[in-house]
Amino acid sequence: MTARRGGPVALLALVSLLLWTSRAVAQDGGVVIDVTGAKRGLYPLAIPIGVESDSAAAAMVADVAAFDMSVAGFFKVLPRESFLADLMAEKLSIEPQKWKDVGAYGVMKFRVSTSGDSFELEFRLFEVSKGNTSSLSKSYRGRKADLRQSVHAWCNEVVKYYTGERGFFGSKIAFTVRQRGGTSAIYAMDFDGANPYSISRNKSVNTLAAWSRSGGSVAYTSYMRNNPDLYVATASGGRPRRLSAQRGMNTGASWSPDGSQLAITLSKDGNPEIYIISANDGAIVRRVTNDPAIDTSPSWSPDGSQLAFVSDRDGGPQIFVVSVSGGKASRVSFNGSYNTTPTWSPKKGARIIAYTTRDGGRYDIVTLDLETKKMVRVTQGEGDNEEPSFSPNGRALAFARAGKGVYIANADGTGKATQVWSGSATGVDWGAAPAE
Repeated sequence: MTARRGGPVALLALVSLLLWTSRAVAQDGGVVIDVTGAKRGLYPLAIPIGVESDSAAAAMVADVAAFDMSVAGFFKVLPRESFLADLMAEKLSIEPQKWKDVGAYGVMKFRVSTSGDSFELEFRLFEVSKGNTSSLSKSYRGRKADLRQSVHAWCNEVVKYYTGERGFFGSKIAFTVRQRGGTSAIYAMDFDGANPYSISRNKSVNTLAAWSRSGGSVAYTSYMRNNPDLYVATASGGRPRRLSAQRGMNTGASWSPDGSQLAITLSKDGNPEIYIISANDGAIVRRVTNDPAIDTSPSWSPDGSQLAFVSDRDGGPQIFVVSVSGGKASRVSFNGSYNTTPTWSPKKGARIIAYTTRDGGRYDIVTLDLETKKMVRVTQGEGDNEEPSFSPNGRALAFARAGKGVYIANADGTGKATQVWSGSATGVDWGAAPAE
């Protein structure tokens, strides 16, 4: 039933708007969403399909934008069937009251046209409380193959407008896919599951992909020469170069923040230990750990000063942190007897690690703030979830769900995880954000 102006639905929307804006501040003329805390409200955003547009392209643009904004962690994308506005009459503007009546605080409008292999796309963002004046607008043009990336770029602009932070849209996720005959391949895809492709193109076992900080290269372990050696390939795939071929394990690489080195597990002397090697020629720079226990799965801190890793030196596998120059390692995980696959949040100033924990016979993803010791459960009661990797802005995590595929979820534990890849998947690693 359509709500009348001034009716209960409109009144509720107005009260909600006042409550929401009391938790926001103005910055450069824009609204900044409160990005702290798990109790923040979600900003209601409407994304109607563009009119006066190529219908197929418009449907795709609306769907991609709706997905992006729904997984950003800050927005509630309203169902299109609830819209009351006459979209043909509005075109690239809005009638504010019609959108207030359905509870929208923001409205994203666009128009897209195609000709041959090219497209033109115009976006406008309206804040309903500000009336019919757009708060943000941008136009894109290019090849049809790049249309999705243009939508991602726009959605990053919208997230930055509202929060002051850049989104992770347009980034890529790498992972391992099991194949016939006991082999496996390194795949990469857009963060939303679009455009999957193989990076490793051999008929061997390939695993444990690790994006370089720039996103231009991927390191992975392969048995191409009957030993688990470390290879580096370009992000587009193709013939890799063998970087580390020490006797035994050359696994679990993690790039340094400046991209000049990698932390890696080597077992060249018999016991798995953490080493740092050159990204240029694979030469050993230093040995970081020296313990009779098994040390593996290093992850470099965003400031480059520390490594998190897994060790069974206290019995079962636990997360430890050590200086990149070596020395005494400190245990940081104490929630149970089995904790593995640590990864550092890339957020500036944050000292947060996500990892896999076993609880009640199931595997779940948690985060741990090393300063406050606060632990947040990201998954629970949704199958076995392992091998987390942070999004470029630290707001989300990608991980593998056993037998299901690759999922992404809010790193603060709010909301439900979203599947972006269906099928076999392990060794998930989320790559860098695309250049602005």
